[in-house]
Amino acid sequence: MGLDMGLDTSTIAPLRWVVADVEYLPNSDGKYYEIIEGELFMASQPHWFHQNACSNLHYGLSDWNFKTKLGKVVEAPGIIFQDDEAVVPDVIWVSKERLEHILGEDGKLHAAPELVIEVLSLGSANTRRDKEFKRKLYSARGVNEYWIVDWMSKTVEIYRRVETSLQLVTTLYKEDELTSPILPNFKIKVSQIFE
Repeated sequence: MGLDMGLDTSTIAPLRWVVADVEYLPNSDGKYYEIIEGELFMASQPHWFHQNACSNLHYGLSDWNFKTKLGKVVEAPGIIFQDDEAVVPDVIWVSKERLEHILGEDGKLHAAPELVIEVLSLGSANTRRDKEFKRKLYSARGVNEYWIVDWMSKTVEIYRRVETSLQLVTTLYKEDELTSPILPNFKIKVSQIFE
């Protein structure tokens, strides 16, 4: 039986995490931390097939980018949209023009790149984070295109900006080819992502 102290807890605000709070969390245990709308998300070291998909996408995009010299491809960059919104997407592509404006002196991005790619990790909480919370965040922050890569089902969901939000435009399967209007002449077979 609990004690009723007569306290009104309805006015107590929930804890909101900020970037400075994460600095006090351990980073030698193989975990990384993200903050979305003040809520802390923690992830452990990724699965081999997760990282394989990230590496293959990075390689495919880098090969195209090396030829076009239009921007930069980076794996796991830190993006701090604001004090209570900081994430680590799996892969991003950012144009040279945009990079000049969003790369801070701290080595972090402080606004949205054109393309963000998340490769799903095992577990429903991870899937929900990428498909709901992060999609909503990237949509609100101005990402032009968002790819959700599922190495388990070997599919890629493509979300593109339609007016003010990211909308699902297609789901690609192993036999399909991935192209993008923001990446002129880029193409990769979906099956290559999972080789």
